[in-house]
Amino acid sequence: MRFIGRAGMRRTTAALLSTVVLAGLAACSDEQSSSRPPLDPDPVATPVPEDQLTLAVWGSRAEIDTYERLMAEYSVISETSDVEVVAFSDREEAMAALAAGEVDPDVFMASRRDLSWLRDEGRTSPVDELLDERFVEFGDVYSRDALLAFSADRRLQCMPFEISPTVVFYNTDLIDFERMEARGLEAPSSASRWSFEEFQAAAEFATRPRKGTRGVYVDPSLAGLAPFVYAGGGNLFDDDDAPTSLAFSEDSTRDALETTLGLLRNGPLTLSSRQLAQATALQWFRRGKLGMITGDRSWVPQLRLTQGLAFDVMPIPTIETSATTGELTGFCLARRPVSLSGAADLLVHLISDDVVRPLTRTGFVVPANQQVALSEDFLQPGRQPVEAGVFTDSADDMVIPPLLDTWGELQRAVDDQVAQLVTAPGVLDLEGASATIDFASQLVLAPELVLDTGEEDSEESGDSQ
Repeated sequence: MRFIGRAGMRRTTAALLSTVVLAGLAACSDEQSSSRPPLDPDPVATPVPEDQLTLAVWGSRAEIDTYERLMAEYSVISETSDVEVVAFSDREEAMAALAAGEVDPDVFMASRRDLSWLRDEGRTSPVDELLDERFVEFGDVYSRDALLAFSADRRLQCMPFEISPTVVFYNTDLIDFERMEARGLEAPSSASRWSFEEFQAAAEFATRPRKGTRGVYVDPSLAGLAPFVYAGGGNLFDDDDAPTSLAFSEDSTRDALETTLGLLRNGPLTLSSRQLAQATALQWFRRGKLGMITGDRSWVPQLRLTQGLAFDVMPIPTIETSATTGELTGFCLARRPVSLSGAADLLVHLISDDVVRPLTRTGFVVPANQQVALSEDFLQPGRQPVEAGVFTDSADDMVIPPLLDTWGELQRAVDDQVAQLVTAPGVLDLEGASATIDFASQLVLAPELVLDTGEEDSEESGDSQ
């Protein structure tokens, strides 16, 4: 095990060196007749030089262990490549190391949110033609939306691998839909869809002051509120292709926020600031003190290990339509890999069932490969959550945001103000708060427009004086 650059980054050689057996030389016997010409020695087997490829991934301990095992096996069977795995704990660490030049992988995992930056920096090579040459079929295996999400300039830039939507996790001991229905409360009739009214009724049902339980928690951030904005028929951005602002001031978005905030600002139903200072919302959920929380598939393994916790999942509630947001992850090829053909072969192997199925069985992954997503490798019958199909159904409802290279900067600029929508005491001025959030976003997304407007206002003011 070796470390490169950043603390916590492990670099493990996944290749097993193959051995070459040399054929013995055949020599003529001294006793042979001199009239018979001597036999030439048999040709010596010349080993084919192997390319040392680097694969950069991130994930849980179980996922990294699986990658290392699978790449070790691939290195043994491959005639041309050995694969070295460089592992990171999360996306942020991986992208920071890539940007700092601490790692130079041939094939690497990337979030769709980083695709714009990767292309601007010239870090990737389109993969569509290379995959076509290797007879990779996309049609029935990958959704059109997943492929379009990783496309630009009419080329497939990276290959989709994981599509993880935001869903609602709920405690089945605190929220029993059959009991709710028996009491005449609004309750969903299936796991595939429910209304916001049913969602709110579940939050109220789970809130039991005597037992110290709260009904619901949604992270008060841009990412946390985004699924509810889209489900309410609103828009997160003013333009889906080239946004210059968030769209919190649009009537449809404010209507969606008004409905959502009516629940989230109801103090008795959600976690207090004091409770959040003591433990995270996820920790409260694992303790059995929180009825519902929004999250993704990566939470499942740790929730399964929580003793006494009974949980299941539901989609984001419908306000005006079925919608959610989430993370898309793919595998990309470097602009100049050590071996283009070797890196392309490795990419094909990474999206094969031989790799996707074992990684899916770890419980962390919602595979973009729809055949695997509908199989028992993902659904894992007999294990929590029972309604695992909610993840794959919700993936079809995911809204794909615009390609931006300023996601982090945008979130830092607006998240404190977005949080105030949920946490600020007293009467909320939603119209004024929305305008403030939109303006803060414009300073990141289109600062030149803000500056131009400011200069024009200044000139008009001068003319007036």
